[in-house]
Amino acid sequence: MRFNLLGPLEAVSDDTPVGLGGFNQRAIAGFLLLRANETVPTSKLIHALWGYDPPATSRKMVQNAVSGLCRTIERHARPDGSVRLTTVTPGYRLTVAEGHLDLWRFRHQVDRGRAELAAGDQESGLAKLRSALSMWRGPALADLVESGIARPELKAVAGLRLSVFEDYAQEVLRRGGHHEILGELEELTAAEPTGERLCGLLMTALYRCGRQHDALAAYQRTRAALLDGFGLDPGHELRALEAAVLNQDPALTCLTAPRPA
Repeated sequence: MRFNLLGPLEAVSDDTPVGLGGFNQRAIAGFLLLRANETVPTSKLIHALWGYDPPATSRKMVQNAVSGLCRTIERHARPDGSVRLTTVTPGYRLTVAEGHLDLWRFRHQVDRGRAELAAGDQESGLAKLRSALSMWRGPALADLVESGIARPELKAVAGLRLSVFEDYAQEVLRRGGHHEILGELEELTAAEPTGERLCGLLMTALYRCGRQHDALAAYQRTRAALLDGFGLDPGHELRALEAAVLNQDPALTCLTAPRPA
């Protein structure tokens, strides 16, 4: 039995989709998968589902949902214990063997890709980062997020995806692929308007595509978002990149991508 959470939550057994039940069961399964192989207190599950105002029967509802999940796993998981859900004081643990969760496969592929890039094997490293990014089918646990579930663990996973894309985009730019990566940079920058590194990569791609005005406009959008959201100006490196674009610095056409912190 395998689980996929890089997009809507999915469970698969022998390539056949497995239904995980109603919303509470799916939400609990998703949260336990984010903390796979850890003991998750019942109080954290209650907070994940209902925030700071849970219903009076929330503990019983969690128990019922976990019981339903246990039955599903017992029906579809292999008897080797690669996937099992157990009660462990003060809560529950969803044990998942390596290879049975797409988030772990993503991280493993990313680690290999980054290691190869660091070792100078750009072709293979870039391919592995692209392969890792292709595992995503949308935001992590997209169906549960749309229903109101939002946890810090999900933000951390989204942040990891973004940093991997930034590494990938930087390497593509280094190889002269500004036309190739521009569309994805524009899409992600619109979704992450305060991302300074992302903005710097977009500005570089736009400038190399002969769109100096658009590169400067991208800077102003990020600056406005940072001011509105945090009362902050962009960092030194992004401001320096804006100056370089204004001055048409020849260094911007080199096969390197400025990387704001």
